Amino acid sequence: MAASQTLQDTLLTAIRTIPDYPKPGILFRDITTLLGNARAFRRAVDELVHPYAGAKIDKIAGIEARGFILGGAMAHQLSSGFIPIRKKGKLPHDTVRVAYSLEYGIDEMEMHRDAVTPGEKVILVDDLIATGGTAEGAVKLLRQMGAEIVAACFVIDLPDLGGRARLEALGVDVNTLIAFEGD
Repeated sequence: MAASQTLQDTLLTAIRTIPDYPKPGILFRDITTLLGNARAFRRAVDELVHPYAGAKIDKIAGIEARGFILGGAMAHQLSSGFIPIRKKGKLPHDTVRVAYSLEYGIDEMEMHRDAVTPGEKVILVDDLIATGGTAEGAVKLLRQMGAEIVAACFVIDLPDLGGRARLEALGVDVNTLIAFEGD
């Protein structure tokens, strides 16, 4: 990777596109190739962290599963704690839960009741924002517990699906690194 390579070039080279997954007509943007590329992974995490460097961020909340990987790295760089937000039934302690809409139905996610205290500043992170249903559910869950959502961060934005606008309508600042139009 050349030092002068743009962030967009780095990400486009590192993200694999899988056609017709999980169903015909879908272009699946797979970041596992980005995660496996040390330079691209480091650059993506650095870019996600950069706007918040020097800010007091108490926790990074990562949405299962790729949000755990990105969120853990961000939490380390920001000297913050980490909150796993998981599908229902995966956490061992006392939890709080929220239902959220998917394009094909409803699901539930949860976090430990003691993962955040009122007033803590939290950044939400996941690999991709599409329709925004999962991220909106996570925002509502965190706010239910009194968290102050500083921002929601994603490597990939699929702007035609409206997720970014959905979060912004909730008053959440959204930070993304690359957009794939028409997906």
